[in-house]
Amino acid sequence: MTVESVRQVPRRRCNAFSGVDARELVPSPPMSDDYRIGEAAAALGVRVETLRRWERKGLLRPTRTPGGQRVVPAAEVARLLSERRGSQPIASASQRNRFPGVITQVRKDKLAATVEIQAGPHRVLAFITREAADQMGLSPGMQAIAAVKATNVTIELPG
Repeated sequence: MTVESVRQVPRRRCNAFSGVDARELVPSPPMSDDYRIGEAAAALGVRVETLRRWERKGLLRPTRTPGGQRVVPAAEVARLLSERRGSQPIASASQRNRFPGVITQVRKDKLAATVEIQAGPHRVLAFITREAADQMGLSPGMQAIAAVKATNVTIELPG
């Protein structure tokens, strides 16, 4: 097998809930402010039909593209993740553990920031500098990876 043939092997794109080891993740394209309905369903861990039902019940407020397709604003995904979270414990693990998920909350003061990520069933809190949070442009609804090492949690952006 040549180097060229290895580079041509297709890499599948996956999300935080696909059960794929985070080390196998392929970077996503730059984030927009909206999720396609299938992406929103995957991020929330539900089926597309569930999101349509939530829309009919008024629990979800998607918008439509000019072509009529549903898109869910990133803020809506963050809100639903926060509401569905419940009172789950904060996750902790070893250096090898990386938790891809969606930022649900960013709190900043003069020097520090607390970033909350809903990664599957895990709620991860990271205490980072405000400067780091500002440089990465962290906001609710963004995809991010919580990399856990001992008592430290760092934030990485896909790609």
